[in-house]
Amino acid sequence: MSQTKTKYANYIPMRELNTTENQLYPFHAYSELLEQTPVRYDEHRKCWDVFRYEDVQYVLKHPKVFSSQRNRSNQSLLYMDPPKHKQLRDLVNQAFTPKKIEQLAPHIQNIADDLLAPHLANGTIPLVHELATPLPVIVIAELLGVPTTDRDAFKHWSDLLVKGARDDSEEAFQELMEEKTRAHEELEQYFGEIVNQRREQLKDDLISLLIQADIEGQQLSDMEIIRFCILLLAAGNETTTNLITNAVRILSEQPELQQQLREHPEWIPTTVEETLRYYPPIVAIGRVAHEDVELQGQHIQAGQQVISWVGAANRDERKFPQAETFIPNRKPNQHMGFGFGIHFCLGAPLARLEGRVVLQTLLRHMEQIQLVEDAQLKPIQSAFVFGVQEYPITFKPLNP
Repeated sequence: MSQTKTKYANYIPMRELNTTENQLYPFHAYSELLEQTPVRYDEHRKCWDVFRYEDVQYVLKHPKVFSSQRNRSNQSLLYMDPPKHKQLRDLVNQAFTPKKIEQLAPHIQNIADDLLAPHLANGTIPLVHELATPLPVIVIAELLGVPTTDRDAFKHWSDLLVKGARDDSEEAFQELMEEKTRAHEELEQYFGEIVNQRREQLKDDLISLLIQADIEGQQLSDMEIIRFCILLLAAGNETTTNLITNAVRILSEQPELQQQLREHPEWIPTTVEETLRYYPPIVAIGRVAHEDVELQGQHIQAGQQVISWVGAANRDERKFPQAETFIPNRKPNQHMGFGFGIHFCLGAPLARLEGRVVLQTLLRHMEQIQLVEDAQLKPIQSAFVFGVQEYPITFKPLNP
């Protein structure tokens, strides 16, 4: 395995997940690994895997020991360490507060209603293509101030940015890196043109706010704004698409939950949280050890890649009683579906709001939600994203 390849171990699938069945439901494999090898070195992928909740949290909580920085050219918030990370995040937070996000609720409701309307009388909808993908893309596009008509291109770029290698061969890895590089270049050009337009004439959108944002006399550079836009597009869209799809998948797999939520609509916010624990959109997060460190008796050397498996940690019985059971009103629920520590998902309030609105809307208009009979589910081709490419459902319309 090449030296370059070891830097990107979270793009390479674990051999325990090399079947479609295990990719569609990896949690049995996670459970076995968590109990048998809580911290293990994968000789094939040249990286450490960490599975237990306390260990995953430790890795994500200590950026000085486990760095996010992969290479100096990537100045995205995702791959940045303090103090630069805090400075940029504080700037971005000015334009992305929970209060401002919550004010979007009526508009997100209108978008959900518009997307669902053509399908309600039919009693069926291809969920990913018609609702779970376009809704967060439209919202992010409007927030940023870019044309919502470009959403097919956004989806294409988002898919490439989270894509994993088709197998563990060197050829597949190089092909993947070329695709990702091309997607980044196209996105940088796309957002670069919009940033230039906003510098000429500011508008009421997030890119304009980012251009104006100021902390202690410092402003974001064009490239920092561009890379933040790419981060929002990739992390925001893909995560929320899979959150929505995974929530509906749970409702169809456990149909008794549909009636429970109608009887207890106050459980919908906690159901979103439980979805993030039980079927998290992101199942693995990569870090690099900055110094030698010992974890569960294993010696991790400086420079080695460490993959934190939040998908396993979220099912750790030591932290979550009845971890294998979906409990819609689970409290407390300290899942790591949005990560943990300084890189906790900046878009979490928006993703939570979109998930909540969609569940409320589906349960108001549908009953007997189920997967289309004989549907062949295909997992998303990614080593760190958990979701399916499409999830067609049938339902009995309510209040059409």
